[in-house]
Amino acid sequence: MPRTPAESRAHWEQTADRMLLAVRPYATDKHALINLPGVPSINGALSDGLEGFARTFLLAAFRLAGTGGQDPHDLADWYARGLAAGTDPSNPERWPTLAECNQAKVEAASIALALHETRPWIWDRLERNVQQRVLDWLSPMVGEVMPGNNWIWFQAITEAFARTVGGDWRQQDIDRTIALTDGWYAGDGWYSDGLTGGERRNFDHYNGWAMHLYPLWFCRILGEAAPVGLLDRYRRRLVRFLADQRLLVGANGSPLVQGRSLTYRHAALAPLWTGALFDATPLAPGETRAIADRMLDHFTAHGATDEQGLLTLGWHQPYRGILQVYSGPASPYWASKGFIGLALPPDHPVWTEPEIPLAAEESDFTRSLKAPGWLVSGTAADGVVRVVNHGGDHADTSRPHADDPCYARFAYSTHTAPETPGDPTAGQGACADTDPLDNAVVLLDAAGRACHRRPTNTICVGDTTAVSRSRAHWPDDTTWDPFGGPDTRYTLGPWITVGSALRGSVEVRAVRVDPASADDAEQPRHVLCVGGWAVPVDAGESPSPKGPTDREPARVVGMGGLVSSLSDACGLPSSAVVVRTGTNALGDTSATPVRHSDGPAPYGTLHVALVHLGGTDELPLPEVATQAQDGALLAQVAWPDGTCDTIRLPAPDPGYEPRPERSPK
Repeated sequence: MPRTPAESRAHWEQTADRMLLAVRPYATDKHALINLPGVPSINGALSDGLEGFARTFLLAAFRLAGTGGQDPHDLADWYARGLAAGTDPSNPERWPTLAECNQAKVEAASIALALHETRPWIWDRLERNVQQRVLDWLSPMVGEVMPGNNWIWFQAITEAFARTVGGDWRQQDIDRTIALTDGWYAGDGWYSDGLTGGERRNFDHYNGWAMHLYPLWFCRILGEAAPVGLLDRYRRRLVRFLADQRLLVGANGSPLVQGRSLTYRHAALAPLWTGALFDATPLAPGETRAIADRMLDHFTAHGATDEQGLLTLGWHQPYRGILQVYSGPASPYWASKGFIGLALPPDHPVWTEPEIPLAAEESDFTRSLKAPGWLVSGTAADGVVRVVNHGGDHADTSRPHADDPCYARFAYSTHTAPETPGDPTAGQGACADTDPLDNAVVLLDAAGRACHRRPTNTICVGDTTAVSRSRAHWPDDTTWDPFGGPDTRYTLGPWITVGSALRGSVEVRAVRVDPASADDAEQPRHVLCVGGWAVPVDAGESPSPKGPTDREPARVVGMGGLVSSLSDACGLPSSAVVVRTGTNALGDTSATPVRHSDGPAPYGTLHVALVHLGGTDELPLPEVATQAQDGALLAQVAWPDGTCDTIRLPAPDPGYEPRPERSPK
């Protein structure tokens, strides 16, 4: 049952208090480090301890700010003691310096933001020598050339706070941050988190919990000292972004399961709360709170915290396959950003107005998000939101990459997770994808190995259709560099062009395979395989693979009755279901329907699959007719409601050079 507005606010406060009190037993004597149990990150235990302090301090700051400093749990004094000890070079609990530990630059921004929000109750009450030690610890950020991604805002936030309290800052750093951010703006409210290969290709949750949040908070910290017009610029962009983001939350309360750092969970709420705080949202206050309540309840109900009340490393319950090497025991506490709403006073409209339905439960919708290259559909009958991906894949187009399943899949949703078999503690991560099948279009080599997709080249993104192309390639090994991509030798193969039409619960996925050179034109050698949605299943009822020439739909009924099915519309007669264990964030056992060509896929022909995800598959499917036209292949789709779409797959440009077989050092 929905909570009343008063009950909702109280529930958020109680949840925040439980989270903050749960970490205290793991704090050092003076509270400077919070050493949570678990596998350390690549940055080491000292960095992880600082992370525990900084990220929970951010939550404490929102909790204090929204109640005007009312402090039943002595948060202000508890964290003030940690500030004093952590910045004392002679204290055994001292924090790593920014020179010693890159990750400290990330945590410095959380500390600076938290100090700004709690200034009357913490900063202004610190002894003068402690204030100076804090500024001394922050000061190495000044003049530092930060990496070209969201990290530039850690510098800007830190220097903005320092400027307001008499610390060091540099105008050139601020100017660089603003200029780079403008260069990464892709339009329609979307930022690329930096550039990859000189292109805007990096679209994920960082767009909201970093690239929208920090610029507005930078202006909030500086107040009248902020550059003229900057606040309004960032507000306009957030308004536009939230018009899209409201569509990307399922009726189950889950955000889209796509991109990196998914273990931050509730942080996906950061831009919604920020929009309310800065009057930069198109959402009614009741919709903002409805989304927030639903998302908090979603993660609570699915075991995001353990028996000790600690946030775990995973999505629902603990699961290492979605982590990165920088993920440590305290990393999930960036979920603190999802509690920004507590910084709003109790009489703010988001806490007083009645909830209204989420977009995914109010009505069906289909949208095209051209900036990230996504097609989106939501269906009210089951509350599922699906994204078909023909846009950025976080990969440099100048060379091949092994697929990162959180970026390279053709589709993502709020009710499923991509198969992520990697484990960063073993030298691999979620992007160590050895066998991409779910929501993939792959060619199988002689050993049965699936090819990889990244980088993908977007050809077009229309209102209900999109097309992209990639060069099939097979890695010889899976050595993984989490920041630069794998330094791996690849075997290059044919071109694969894929087009999608999306309406409701069904994607029509059309594929053509073309030789890389004239020498290969008469020798197709690869079986084509199209994968559908991976869904968690009950291990005791795992579906068995079907026969090699089964023309019936490949179908899986997942836990909760979610149906994933894959039907052949042209050229994919063979059907199977692939069952895996320990590879999915939503369940121990998962199953993926797949369809295959009958033998090597002929070049220059059309193959079409109907890819379904929903509460039922007892619905009429579209009819598909194929046609060749001036070298292009057309899939003409007639939907049951009478609407029509045309997917046009052009032939590859013969002048397009293959990418190098060796990734540069």
